[in-house]
Amino acid sequence: QVQLVESGGGLVQAGGSLRLSCAASGRAFSRYAMAWFRQAPGKERDFVATISWSGSSTYYADSVKGRVTISRDNAKNTVYLQMNSLKPEDTAVYYCAAARVSRSYQTPIVPREYDYWGQGTQVTVSS
Repeated sequence: QVQLVESGGGLVQAGGSLRLSCAASGRAFSRYAMAWFRQAPGKERDFVATISWSGSSTYYADSVKGRVTISRDNAKNTVYLQMNSLKPEDTAVYYCAAARVSRSYQTPIVPREYDYWGQGTQVTVSS
């Protein structure tokens, strides 16, 4: 079992920055690929970014590429999402997720491939 708790969301003006954190508890955090997804009201949950368990591989949605950086600290059981140049369309609830994978380089991007989810943190970007 892995428990995930997100933090760092809030209200920010367009062009601003936020850093989301996801603290994980449980066993073998370092063997899970981690990701961030987001869900805006009335929309499906969308992939944002993912990082392999080793941290050597990352993958981003086109909508955030160049503005967002995912990273992890396995010693602290924490994954981060640094978001810069935020836009109103980035407004959503952001969810952290963990996936059991067999290879250190794997970076799943589909929600159904993730086994554990956090409760989400709200990010609101005003224009």
